[in-house]
Amino acid sequence: MIELTRVNDTIFYLNCNEIERIELIPETAIILLNGKTYIVKNSAEEVIEKIVQFNRKIHVINKSV
Repeated sequence: MIELTRVNDTIFYLNCNEIERIELIPETAIILLNGKTYIVKNSAEEVIEKIVQFNRKIHVINKSV
């Protein structure tokens, strides 16, 4: 799960494995596999970096098991 901020400043956590694509409209829109869309304050680059960090953490945990 990654932490994101909605345009109304509320923080929420999103399962990044469900992301289909990220669009700039000019806000950052995150479209999930089920078609649901979230508009967030985070930049696309920031979202991608959070996904990379999350996956890196998961792979480190799996290697140590």
